[in-house]
Amino acid sequence: MPFMTDEHYMQRCIDLARKGQGYVAPNPLVGCVIVHDKKIIGEGFHRQFGGPHAEVNAIDSVKNPNLLPHSTLYVNLEPCCHFGKTPPCTDLIVQKKIKKVVVGCVDPFDSVAGKGIFRLRDHGCEVETGIMKEECLRLNKRFFVYHEKKRPFVILKWAQTADGFIDSLRAPESAIRPTWITTEKLRMLVHKWRSEEASIMVGTETVRKDNPGLNVRDWSGKQPIRVIIDKDLTLPPAVKVLDGSQNTLVFNRQKDEKKKNTSFIKIPFDEMTLRRILNHLHQEGIQSLFVEGGQNLLQGFIDQDIWDEARVFGGPKFFGDGTRAPLIKPSNLSQIIIGKETFYWFRNYLNY
Repeated sequence: MPFMTDEHYMQRCIDLARKGQGYVAPNPLVGCVIVHDKKIIGEGFHRQFGGPHAEVNAIDSVKNPNLLPHSTLYVNLEPCCHFGKTPPCTDLIVQKKIKKVVVGCVDPFDSVAGKGIFRLRDHGCEVETGIMKEECLRLNKRFFVYHEKKRPFVILKWAQTADGFIDSLRAPESAIRPTWITTEKLRMLVHKWRSEEASIMVGTETVRKDNPGLNVRDWSGKQPIRVIIDKDLTLPPAVKVLDGSQNTLVFNRQKDEKKKNTSFIKIPFDEMTLRRILNHLHQEGIQSLFVEGGQNLLQGFIDQDIWDEARVFGGPKFFGDGTRAPLIKPSNLSQIIIGKETFYWFRNYLNY
């Protein structure tokens, strides 16, 4: 049964766009469909950074190009009008004489920011905007926060027991491993999340206690850039995060140095440290940051109000004592029961 409404076509754009998650950053997620006589005759999405944009892939998929001047192009984000890795999509739309374009939301990127819509209209194209605007904004929340707040989109993640602990009592570098709070299936979900973000962060004590790899093992996808805080460079060189297997940034107060895939970055350590790190990641084009611990680091992001989402798993286990879970206000909260566990999703933004 063919789609019949603008909302149906825009939802298809959103569904297509999500297929690029983890592959297109720092570009936005974009899907596009082309409709003729209430039937989709072409569709595409932005598959990878540097590759053709969604509009190009959709137009190229149309088997009968003669239908294009009589068709409507739907896209969740304003078409680009500047030369970057690829030519402007607006030029191709004009060249193919597509007379109507339906846009979900405006692109905040300075090189676009309404200019694409203006160019299309200036060439006689009818442009309609705002179809499923909130859903389209939410889809590219990372992209919008990166450009509007000049920092990566920050996601906090932890698991806590029924009595509010994220770890049992363990000394640093203890041979005692932490008791898993969540099931194996939820750990697989976390690895999927890692593959979707540009970078992943932990502090010194988490590395000491858990020796994490901070990679994607139980899912397929790109490896995130590891971001480590090691103020006085006290971590032993044998820890996994210093193995050179993936790009790693180590923020410290002693030296600037690069060793293969590992970069040591010297910064001052004070109340502005986290903001300095976010600013550096922004300058490097890193659009999102997945923070996995420890408690002090997570609480620091919360207390300074420089986070966008918190994804918290609540398990049925009891530790009785240990490291307390971060404290976060239960505003903008959703929750889902997954077997014997609960997933809590906090959002620290209103527009997306």
